[in-house]
Amino acid sequence: MEKVLVDDGTLVSRYIKGDEKAFQSLLQRHKSRVYTTIYLIVKDTYLAEDLLQDTFVKAITTIKTGRYNEEGKFLPWILRIAHNLAIDYFRRDKRYPTIILEDGSNVFNTLDFSEDSAESIQIRNESHARLREMIQRLPEQQREVLMMRHYGEMSFQEIADATGVSINTALGRMRYALINLRKQMLKYNWNHDQNFYSQ
Repeated sequence: MEKVLVDDGTLVSRYIKGDEKAFQSLLQRHKSRVYTTIYLIVKDTYLAEDLLQDTFVKAITTIKTGRYNEEGKFLPWILRIAHNLAIDYFRRDKRYPTIILEDGSNVFNTLDFSEDSAESIQIRNESHARLREMIQRLPEQQREVLMMRHYGEMSFQEIADATGVSINTALGRMRYALINLRKQMLKYNWNHDQNFYSQ
């Protein structure tokens, strides 16, 4: 009954005024949706549980420090926090992505060494670090889709669901991300893969 009578904005206001139960109501109301958003990205139950807790801790901190001003749009706001924390996890994670450009070539075709000498490991690590820098320079929506696809290994349907857009929009953002990545590589004359530039 409370879900009908008391909206999120009212619960947030009550919490700001010291009503701890109001936040418990918000938590119970939205935790499954927030958890699903995180799980779609990280695909790990324990990690999703951790990030769910982090999301609500961050929400509490933001509200308690007076920085919450979403005008009653609590759910989209907390989903954005969850989404960002899940993406940040991949940003910090050391896993290397396999990024296939729009022409079908792999960014690191020539970096699959048969023997990992100290020199080849250093070259590979520097190359991955440079790639991460280039990804960070992409527009936010393109970077987000690229990271979900290649670091999170999500399907385009999952990306569309997690970001609240159509599959066509997700595909479009991915295409432009790859085009922009290629432009950066050309600009910085990064040519580990000679096939990289063939049109």
